[in-house]
Amino acid sequence: MHGVTRVEDDAERADALGVRYAVFVDEQGVPEDVEVDEHEAAATHYVAYADGTPVGAARYREHDDATAKIERVAVRESHRGEGWGAHLMDAVEADAREAGYERAVLHAQTPVVGFYEARGYEVVGETFEEAGIPHVEMATRL
Repeated sequence: MHGVTRVEDDAERADALGVRYAVFVDEQGVPEDVEVDEHEAAATHYVAYADGTPVGAARYREHDDATAKIERVAVRESHRGEGWGAHLMDAVEADAREAGYERAVLHAQTPVVGFYEARGYEVVGETFEEAGIPHVEMATRL
């Protein structure tokens, strides 16, 4: 398996959560009870595989009738710089567009704002803290 998959079963869900835990809980110190939230069931989840190994994850959910909220975009440290973030975003944005959403919003950690700006996202607010990490809200048209 190689590429980005929309999560369809418990094994893929566990793979996506494993990536999220490795990045957000273990690496960044986000509390477990913040990382897994009340939106898990309503969100559409994705996992990226490199030769069968889960290396990235993301999810999106409805923000409002016209807007998808993209969340929990994560790539394992060992696979950063290989394009997995872009592959994940391509899959999420394509599915959200196909589902009828016109815009996407996300809360970007400040060190990766440039990654999202290169994809056409614009900062739409002041810096704020989420799970003790500085973020900014960003948005784009799909």
